[in-house]
Amino acid sequence: MAKRSRIDDTISTIKSLADPNVVQNMARFGIRAENAYGVSIPVLRKMAKDLGKDHVLAQGLWRSGIHDARILASMIDDPAVAHEHQLESWVSDFYSWDLCDQVCNNLFVKTEWAWKKAAQWSKREGEFVKRAGFVLMACLAVHDKKASNQRFEELFPLIKEAADDNRNFVKKATNWALRQIGKRNIHLNRLAIAIAEDIRNNDRGSARWIGSDAIRELTSEAVRKRLKQ
Repeated sequence: MAKRSRIDDTISTIKSLADPNVVQNMARFGIRAENAYGVSIPVLRKMAKDLGKDHVLAQGLWRSGIHDARILASMIDDPAVAHEHQLESWVSDFYSWDLCDQVCNNLFVKTEWAWKKAAQWSKREGEFVKRAGFVLMACLAVHDKKASNQRFEELFPLIKEAADDNRNFVKKATNWALRQIGKRNIHLNRLAIAIAEDIRNNDRGSARWIGSDAIRELTSEAVRKRLKQ
């Protein structure tokens, strides 16, 4: 009963913070606003800090179906407790790029299943499941400081394979993964540029844009300077 009360209280708080103007503007950024209250990410992060890690509460918030509550759930869930079945269940509920990216960055990348799911989901057909695979790759490139170069090199064939997917949310995530891996160190930068050149030379689908955009950033003076440092 106490847990149910905490779930209800948290949802009531979210509803009290509703901002109709934010909800109205969400569509401009390609975000589906159904069942959303327009609570900002900084406010949700403040709520998450106050609530602390709570796996049971996170499950209840996710089951509510409320957009803001699901993002908050990803912030308070315990990655050490989250199971592979949960990741599969949640990813199947993705319907918007912001929910996908927040959950991957806040929770999925911190679980023991991150590498496995990045590879598996990048081969799936569903738009947001496939996006999640590449978003996870980008997140791993930033957050997994101990991962070897080889682990990231093994992701390049998956990126090349998906480069002709014209769906907007997939192609942008594929590009993001390639760029983040290529910014990890000088060795991966050189390999990522070579992969981007191969992709750019492929006239199929979105490949030319993905390759050209990645090369533009990975060869930039800002990236080269940072890698040398």
